[in-house]
Amino acid sequence: MPDEPDPAAVADAAATFREDRDDGAQALETVLAVDADHDGWTFDDLPLDSGTFGELVSRGIVTKSDGEYRVSSREGVRAGLEGRDVSVDRSGSESGFSSPIALDPRAAVGLVGVLGLLLVSRLWTYGSVFRGDEVVSPANDPYYYRYWTEALLADSSGITDTSVITSLPEGAAERRPLTHSTHWFFAELLGGDQWAADMVAAWLPVVGTVLLGIVVYWLAVVVSDDVRIGLASVIILALTPAHAVYTQIGFLEHRVHQYLYLGVTLLTLAWLAVDLQRRALESTPRAAVVGHLRSPWTWLAAVVLGIAATLSMFAWGGSILMLVPLAAYVGLKVAVDARAGLSPAASTAPIFVGLALGAALGVFLHFRLGWHDQFTAVVPLLVVAGIVAVAVVGELWRRLEWHAGVLVGVQVLLAGAGLFAFRRVRPEEWTRITERADDLFFREGAQETASLLAVENAVVLGPLTQFGLGFYLGILVLAWACWAVYRRYEPGWLLLAVYAVCWLALAAIQGRFAAQLAIPISVLGGMGLVWLLSWTHLARDPMPFRERGEGDVESGSEAARGTVADGGERRPSLVVPGDAKTLVTLVWIVLLVCGMSLFFIPSMLAETTHSDAQFEATAVIDDHAEATDREYPETFVFSEWGDNRLYNYFVNGESESYAYAQANFEPFVFSDDPDGWYEEFAERDVGYVVTTDLDGEFAETTSQTQLHDDLGTGGEETEPLAHYQAIYVGEDATAFAVVPGATITSTGEPGETVIVATEVEVSGETISYEREVTAGEDGSLEVTVPYAGEYAVGDGTVEVSEEAVENGETVQVQ
Repeated sequence: MPDEPDPAAVADAAATFREDRDDGAQALETVLAVDADHDGWTFDDLPLDSGTFGELVSRGIVTKSDGEYRVSSREGVRAGLEGRDVSVDRSGSESGFSSPIALDPRAAVGLVGVLGLLLVSRLWTYGSVFRGDEVVSPANDPYYYRYWTEALLADSSGITDTSVITSLPEGAAERRPLTHSTHWFFAELLGGDQWAADMVAAWLPVVGTVLLGIVVYWLAVVVSDDVRIGLASVIILALTPAHAVYTQIGFLEHRVHQYLYLGVTLLTLAWLAVDLQRRALESTPRAAVVGHLRSPWTWLAAVVLGIAATLSMFAWGGSILMLVPLAAYVGLKVAVDARAGLSPAASTAPIFVGLALGAALGVFLHFRLGWHDQFTAVVPLLVVAGIVAVAVVGELWRRLEWHAGVLVGVQVLLAGAGLFAFRRVRPEEWTRITERADDLFFREGAQETASLLAVENAVVLGPLTQFGLGFYLGILVLAWACWAVYRRYEPGWLLLAVYAVCWLALAAIQGRFAAQLAIPISVLGGMGLVWLLSWTHLARDPMPFRERGEGDVESGSEAARGTVADGGERRPSLVVPGDAKTLVTLVWIVLLVCGMSLFFIPSMLAETTHSDAQFEATAVIDDHAEATDREYPETFVFSEWGDNRLYNYFVNGESESYAYAQANFEPFVFSDDPDGWYEEFAERDVGYVVTTDLDGEFAETTSQTQLHDDLGTGGEETEPLAHYQAIYVGEDATAFAVVPGATITSTGEPGETVIVATEVEVSGETISYEREVTAGEDGSLEVTVPYAGEYAVGDGTVEVSEEAVENGETVQVQ
């Protein structure tokens, strides 16, 4: 077979042919249409005269191979028709996209720079996380994951002890087994001690986010063929507040795994889509599919897709949501493949194979290791079966040449029928799925459960604070992507559009899904940012727009020139403007668009960090527990549920659940009888209570006021408390030990009122504790007090020991 013609040369020849002949454009369109319908053809198949045909051959637009004719380069002819530059192969491969992207030196420097910005944005709370020898994770949930990391380390005899992950405790295995196993593995890799567990808790979210930044860059370049869009996408991801909160230093959760696997899933799907698309531009539909399936990179991407999709299922309790946009994308891709004349069955084969391998891996992980619920093994199998069904129907549609839009409607009906059948055949899994859905979508109380578009946030303010202005650029490009997919074959942009729409819909239900949305929206926003710069004549057009034949932006600056020089050689991917004025203007516009996020990121991160007083309270409580020989569960700390895991992690290490605090703390702070809760606390072994500044107004008689404001010493409308011993008083946090209290007894005149008083020093603050006690008819009096020390009782004194307070002993005034 002769060597493949240079697409750029074919584009020049086609452009010249079009300009030289009045019917040139029509002839080129005709030959492209015939070439698309035949793997090889003869002159008799072409409705052109012999003179025109001979000129097409002589100019190299049509070539002969094995006795049949074909278009030399479909991409080159199309580029010549549209009067645009042709995308040249940067890898030197036959397909033009059969190997991973090459990174030129300027792009490499740019990537390092934007990854540095991503790193800095995730280290904003470094000082709040590293406090002396302790790692203080932000928010509440990271302490759940730290609990399981340390529990697995305690059961492990080393990194080779695989029994730890093959027999996970029920609490770790039922929802996020891969997350806990990964944390254990890296902690063991670092030494398996407390320091290693702390380092994993602190740095794994950051490392995972930097890896995600590389994936997002690669994803953007794969879809857009423009490294500037790749760099802009990472900048927007770095400055997305909703994503920064969940991936900041110390925020150890399932999310870092979930986001990374989502990114890899998108990257592999994009690679498969764009590889096939570019082959289709250069050859016939059948040849494109054959070349796509013969490429080893196709099958590598398929395998990575299956692994990433499956791992995402076992990293998160709401894992089946990861399959919703994937299934929607495959269904729509089958329709656009059929419309473009590509075999849906063949083009979908790599996705089918990858997900089938992933489903097999999921079956092994569930049934062999006992990981996660059974639906995580069953649902992927249903998705694989659904892919087969829609591919078969799509193949039939293509051969019958029916309208692709109707095919989408048929797919919706098939999906509904499949869900109905699943509900009837597997009712137990269906019930479990609906339970998880209720937990995900109808849980209330946490700030993240509010809609991204909630009325209190407003349609404009909510996305602005969560994403910055990049969100609106992304939405504009999303609209363009939908239009482009409707007009022509653009499976890469279809992928981003489907995932963006799906996660936007979920974020509109609960804002917790905004960080997933940030991944596709950052690529769309990156495209929008480059387009904005080109619109202001500060940069050349984005490659997807240039490929539509819009040409270069006319500008005097180097940055606005085209990417393809004469002779088909690419200019450098990044060109710094030569004059200072242009450079300053470019930087100013980027800061104007992205810089607004710098106002929101610090404030959102500050909401998740714990104050110095809260951390100091944990140390004081821990010292008190040691001094009084309290052991768990007697050291349980009762607090507002959003901080409950923090206190219990540092005091007793039992930070698995905050259920008791969530159910009872609000009724407690609004009650008007704190001492009345003592019996409840005794049954639950509540050892300590921590109060903090809470939003809202509290009456003088509420527990919040009596404890946090009055420190249990009584107010104008309340008496001093008997079972709450203040042990720490901070700026915004106060800690109390719950004690039986010592009972002081004495005698006096019947009906006489006696003052029982003492002073104690807590956190450098002197607290005066004073009770008025009236003697009974027999002259006896008694009062329960929570502090040790010397008490003045009328004209006498009595010494109350710490043991008496801790054990509820009686002390007689002599």
